[in-house]
Amino acid sequence: MFGIEIEGAVARLTLANPKRRNALGLELMGRLAEAIQELGRKTDIGVIVVAGEGPAFSAGHDLSEMADRDARFYDELFAACTELMEAIHAAPQPVIAEVAGVATAAGCQLVAACDLAVASTEATFATPGVRIGLFCSTPMVPISRAVGRKRAMEMLLTGEPVDASTAAEWGLVNRVVSPERLRAATDELAAQITRFSDDTIAIGKQAFYRQLDLSEPEAYELTREVMAANAATADAQEGIHAFLTKRSPSWSGRQGS
Repeated sequence: MFGIEIEGAVARLTLANPKRRNALGLELMGRLAEAIQELGRKTDIGVIVVAGEGPAFSAGHDLSEMADRDARFYDELFAACTELMEAIHAAPQPVIAEVAGVATAAGCQLVAACDLAVASTEATFATPGVRIGLFCSTPMVPISRAVGRKRAMEMLLTGEPVDASTAAEWGLVNRVVSPERLRAATDELAAQITRFSDDTIAIGKQAFYRQLDLSEPEAYELTREVMAANAATADAQEGIHAFLTKRSPSWSGRQGS
């Protein structure tokens, strides 16, 4: 279903059903959410990577389990999908999507929900639900927040795929690299993040998502309070003193230096 590999401070979750194009079935989404929640509680993990085995990152929901089901099943399915995306945002660690190939529908949603994304030049992104009469309504939530209204609506209304360079230009992914550089580029980005205080990263990630949909005055009020509390933490004081004395900081969080 998926594999977990831990190397240093980085945990890698790899969707491992390439024959089904790493479809996000009900059971898989539940287990993925649980795995992310469990990793979120580990004090030795600084970054979580989500990748896919084979030519597809994920083709989205498993349509074979969606035929001829009752309303209760569909409600359970999309609740599980929502819980997975929310688990990504709730995790204290940054979550990076590593996208080697196709990411469509809920697979594209998964990329957009991750905090960061690194894509191969061969990757493509689409929300083609409109073509089968099932509009990509839950995928639109993180995608519209990543790429903006007009671009999201174009993806949702046409179902046309977007290539990796366009996805980067639109803000759906952070970096685009050659296929042979994908794993290394993801590892390099993770290594940049794990140099810093994990406690500080967790504070910043939580504040980022909390302030997104607030008005500007409300966002400033929230972040003022967060930053004032952050400034009083041990790691902030350590970082300030390290800067003033021209030495490397020694963080109290997961990785320490």
